Amino acid sequence: MLKSLAIFSGNANPKLTEEICSYLEIAPGSIKISRFSDGETFCSINENIRGVNCFVIQPTSKPVNENLMELLIIIDALKRASAGSIVGILPYFGYARQDRKVKPRTPISAKLVANLITMAGADRVLMMDLHAGQIQGFFDIPVDHLHALPVLLDELRQNFRPEELVIVSPDAGGVERAREFSLRLKCPLAIIDKRRPEANLCEVMNIVGDVKDRKAIIIDDMIDTAGTLTKAAQAVIEQGATEVNALATHGIFSGKALENIDNSPLKKVWVTNTIPLSDIAVKSDKIAQLSVGRLLGEAIKRIHHGDSISSLFI
Repeated sequence: MLKSLAIFSGNANPKLTEEICSYLEIAPGSIKISRFSDGETFCSINENIRGVNCFVIQPTSKPVNENLMELLIIIDALKRASAGSIVGILPYFGYARQDRKVKPRTPISAKLVANLITMAGADRVLMMDLHAGQIQGFFDIPVDHLHALPVLLDELRQNFRPEELVIVSPDAGGVERAREFSLRLKCPLAIIDKRRPEANLCEVMNIVGDVKDRKAIIIDDMIDTAGTLTKAAQAVIEQGATEVNALATHGIFSGKALENIDNSPLKKVWVTNTIPLSDIAVKSDKIAQLSVGRLLGEAIKRIHHGDSISSLFI
């Protein structure tokens, strides 16, 4: 049993919070989140947390702005209740794709969100598989950046033999991520060269590497509309792959994502529970969800005790 530690959560992902608390063998902290009639968020901490190390588990996924505001208000409430320390656990970091100016007179919203979390009173943040690792530098407080790679690798090893696989990066930006899987599984790596004419639209141009007569595993950090993923899947099948599957940390599945996946050659798509799945996604035969609860629970335990968590980074 851990002492002087409390886990609080907003409404974004209560099941993940339950898994983490079960791993830590503690009960979730007592918190009440309510809304005024005009939509304002109100938070009340219903236990004494003076001097206690508090961890707030809140992915800023859909509805992004509502979940982000909940996170900020919970942190502020904990700070004003004299918490010993406040660690924001963001399994999914919303606005991560707005990490730079893509054209003149546009915001860098990821930096803005980092400033908001810091100013609200967080002493530390822990996130998982950021869209761009450089986002860690947007924070002026310590950042721990975990990867779901151990969880995803275990699933691959249970379902495939390395000698029959080829790991595929859906774009040039994901090569480093895909290479980590390729090195650990000791299997070939292929890269898809694509062009994106406009947001949420992509056009596959070429495949660098050999996928013929192999089972292709497309590796990505997130699946949003699944446009990139399904075009990549079609491309590797056309190049002679015997089957194609996909792994991603964050299953956003917005717009026509599930329809795109159902109509694609993808056999299976694995995502983690950093974001809760919709009821439709849960019922899909092609979608499977893996848990990162134990991984996050172990990270929380080590942060609480002041131990190193570098071995969890992989």
